[in-house]
Amino acid sequence: MTDAARDPHPTTRADAPPRTPVVGMTTSLEASTTGGWDRRSMVLPAVYRDAVVDAGGAVVLLPPQPADRALAAQVVSGLDALVLTGGVDVDPALYGQARGPRTQVPRPDRDVWERRLFAAAQDAGTPVLAVCRGLQLLNVLHPGGTLHQHLPDVVGHERHSPAPATFGTTRVRVLSRTRLATILGDGEVDARCHHHQAVDAVGEGLVVSARADDGTVEAVEVPGDRFALGVQWHTEEDAHDRRLVAALVDAARSTAS
Repeated sequence: MTDAARDPHPTTRADAPPRTPVVGMTTSLEASTTGGWDRRSMVLPAVYRDAVVDAGGAVVLLPPQPADRALAAQVVSGLDALVLTGGVDVDPALYGQARGPRTQVPRPDRDVWERRLFAAAQDAGTPVLAVCRGLQLLNVLHPGGTLHQHLPDVVGHERHSPAPATFGTTRVRVLSRTRLATILGDGEVDARCHHHQAVDAVGEGLVVSARADDGTVEAVEVPGDRFALGVQWHTEEDAHDRRLVAALVDAARSTAS
């Protein structure tokens, strides 16, 4: 007698629990001290992980590393969604400018790695959420996209980055008939932000989906059915509003099914 015949209620694929979507998150490589050891480490604030786990996903970290297009595609093939996280300024060479006096020293290893991950995600239709630096990279990876290298010079204030290691609160207007509006609704939201750079010329093929009251671009997205959305604020920092991260995980769940 077979096992199936012995078991009156055999487990079928339909009975199996749904697979938890896997979300890849980019990290930086930074000098760090832990337990007396001074080492270069893979660094990402744990709040990013918390936001995805709270939304029902699982996280894998993606530190900068040498990779050609084929390897990046292989990495992305194991993911159900990708998050391009915040961090150091994007290299102005990517948008045809010299580095200004307020722009941080570039990290070309991270720029190249994330550029290839994003391209692979676009090719595969993998959902992408880009946060702060991630939005800026998303913009410059589209033709014609550029950045303001020091936003206070443009808007005349420092409310987007009020002090070192301090988040500001920016009132953001979500534009109607955008993917962002389907997630957050039309109208205004309070966003936690810390950035001194921002979108200048919007990259070809992107749609602006939110602005601050001073005109700063606060969100862009790729139109259509594909989930590819960038926000200038740190959505992961708001433990009371996980709608954006939850939308990403929901999109990832569709990819995983």
